[in-house]
Amino acid sequence: MEKVKLAVIYYSAYGTNYQLSKWAEEGAIEAGAEVRLLKVDELIPEDVINKDQGMKANAEATKDVPIAGHDDLEWADAIIFSVPTRFGNMASQMKNFIDRQGGLWAEGKLANKVVSAMSSAQNPHGGQEHTILSLYTSMMHWGAIIVAPGFTDPAIFKAGGNPYGTSVTQGQDGNMIEDVKDAVKHQAKRVVEVASWIKKGK
Repeated sequence: MEKVKLAVIYYSAYGTNYQLSKWAEEGAIEAGAEVRLLKVDELIPEDVINKDQGMKANAEATKDVPIAGHDDLEWADAIIFSVPTRFGNMASQMKNFIDRQGGLWAEGKLANKVVSAMSSAQNPHGGQEHTILSLYTSMMHWGAIIVAPGFTDPAIFKAGGNPYGTSVTQGQDGNMIEDVKDAVKHQAKRVVEVASWIKKGK
C-alpha cells in the first residue's frame, strides 16, 4: 500500500512547538509515513522579533522550514497540528492559517483527513487542553476525523495524562517541564496507523 502522507503543521514563537513537531515527524517516519514538516506564516513584525532574543533565535533556527499552504493540506492523508496557547485558544498565526482554507473546505477536500493536535503553555493550567479542543472544533467543520491519543499508551501518563493531545508546560527557563517525547511519538504513530486503515478502506 502507498505510504500515509502526513503533514505536521506548527506555529512556534520560541521553539517549543517546533520541537514537538520534530518528535512527531520522527515518530511518523518510524511508522512508515511520508512526512512534510511545515510552519504557518508569522504575523509578528520582524522588527519586534529581532528585539526578543528568544524569538529571534527560533526564527533563525527554523528559517528553512517550509511555509504550509493549501497544496500541503490537499496532499496530506493526515495532519498533526502543534500550537501554543494564547489566552486559552490557539495562537492567531494558526487560526489565520485555518481561516484561509475556505476554498478547500467548499470543494470538500478537507473532509476525512485524519487530524490530531498538540499544544503548550507557560503553566499547567494555562489553557493547553482548551487550545487543542478549540482546534478540534474547526476540524469538525472540515469533516475531518479526529484521532486523539486517549490513554492508549503508558507514555501518555508519563507526559501528564492529556487524552486530547500531547501538551507541555514551558518553564521560565524556556525548557519543557514534562517529559513528552515518547507521548508525542506515540501520538504520531497512532495517527499514521488510523490513517492507514482509512486509506486502505478507500
